[in-house]
Amino acid sequence: MSASVSESGREISIEQAEEGMVLAQALSDASGAVLLAQGATLTAANLTALRRRNVERCHIVAQDEPDPAAQAHAEQERARRLERLAVLFRATPPDSAGAELLALLQRYRQGSGS
Repeated sequence: MSASVSESGREISIEQAEEGMVLAQALSDASGAVLLAQGATLTAANLTALRRRNVERCHIVAQDEPDPAAQAHAEQERARRLERLAVLFRATPPDSAGAELLALLQRYRQGSGS
């Protein structure tokens, strides 16, 4: 199910933005380059990138309730990415730099790292 996208919507801080929200307006950087197009669905990765670029606010499509299907899909995708990391780092010794990298990547994929 796709959300209708219009120039309206509600403005929120990037800290309030959550994975699965849909942009009502394109997000641009200070020079006018489009970072994310209107209608883009926010992911953990692009939220992290927007925070890193010091984007402070965005306009999202107003929704009465979060879409449970979209949330379930996002959670499945997050789990799939974490499983992939486990496979890629399966031979990494626990007390190595690789283990530290794995921990950082896991936090990033879970949306709690920057």
